[in-house]
Amino acid sequence: MSRSAWIRELMAMGLVMGMGVSQAMAGKGNEIPAPAADATLAATHGEESVVFAGGCFWGIQAVFQHVKGVINATSGYSGGEAKTAEYETVSTGRTGHAESVKVLFDPSQVTYGQLLRIFFSVAHDPTELNRQGPDEGSQYRSVVFYTVPDQLRITKSYIGQLDNAHVFKHAIVTQLMPLKAFYPAEAYHQNYATLHPDSLYIRFNDAPKMERLKRDFPQEYRESPTLVAVK
Repeated sequence: MSRSAWIRELMAMGLVMGMGVSQAMAGKGNEIPAPAADATLAATHGEESVVFAGGCFWGIQAVFQHVKGVINATSGYSGGEAKTAEYETVSTGRTGHAESVKVLFDPSQVTYGQLLRIFFSVAHDPTELNRQGPDEGSQYRSVVFYTVPDQLRITKSYIGQLDNAHVFKHAIVTQLMPLKAFYPAEAYHQNYATLHPDSLYIRFNDAPKMERLKRDFPQEYRESPTLVAVK
C-alpha cells in the first residue's frame, strides 16, 4: 500500500486520534540492550558513514537528524542502478533499490553501535520482511549497507545477540550488504518530517519514533534536527 493510499484509508475510517504504534515496536526502546561488541569512541573528530534502510525514508531520516554526533542524514536510494534511482520508479518495487538514509556521523561523538541500537529499537521494526508498518514492497525492506568491515562485524554480532536473547517475538530479517552506491532522493523528500509535521502519515508513523527517541535515549537525543541543505 502506498503512503497516499494509506492516508486515504485512514481518513475514510475516521481514525484521526488514538492510534497506537506498531505492536512489535511499542514499549521497546531501552529494553533492547546495547551491542556487546561495539567500536570505541575515536580520540579525534572525523567522519564515517553508513546507509540504513527500514521502511519509508522520511521517518528514518527524522530519527537520525535528532541524534547527537550525526553530521548529516540524507534520504535516498540504495541497492539498485543509477538509472532507476527515482521515486516513482523505485515505488514499483522492481528496481532492487530500498528507500534508504545515508548517515554521516562523527565517531568521536557517537559510536556505530549506538546508531545501530537506535536503528533497531526506534527507527524501524527489523523483523518485518519487505514491509514496514503500512508500507509494503521490497523497497521498504530492512537493510544495513555497510561501508567498512567493522560495521559488518558489529552488525552481525548484534543481530546474533538480539536473536539469541529473543528480544523480538520474531527473528530479525535485516539484510547486510556492502554499499555500492547511494543516490540522494528528490529535494521534496528531504527533511520531510520536519517540514510536514501535520501530515497524517508523519503524525501516526514517524512522530512516535521521535517521542521514543527522546524518551528512551535522552543522552543521544538533540532537540534541533540537523537538516539537509536543499536547493
